[in-house]
Amino acid sequence: MDVVFLDSCIVIDYIRGIEEIKKIVDQIKKPCINFIVEMELLQGAAFKRELTKIEKELSIFYRLDFNNPIARLSVHLTKQYLLSHNLQIADSIIAATCITYDIPLLTHNKKDFRFIPEIKLY
Repeated sequence: MDVVFLDSCIVIDYIRGIEEIKKIVDQIKKPCINFIVEMELLQGAAFKRELTKIEKELSIFYRLDFNNPIARLSVHLTKQYLLSHNLQIADSIIAATCITYDIPLLTHNKKDFRFIPEIKLY
């Protein structure tokens, strides 16, 4: 696969060295994240040394820009799925990013996205 968006759970497993995930991600030519995934991982740091380590590990992933169409679509998805499926803000932005860039999402948490018909799950 050429371009795939990696959910936070996948990036965490990759960084932890989970062999099955490393094999999958290493086969992707352009593994992508966005600012939400980056922020979720940075929040896990308790010390400056951990923060620096996370920043270094994230440097191998391509960053997809956040733009107005993604923001508008994220709001639309939140309005549509918040009450029925408890769609969270971060997941809404991730889904909107994948839909806007027309790329599949690699995640362990398919239940958080499978109700969105426009999203492609890897």
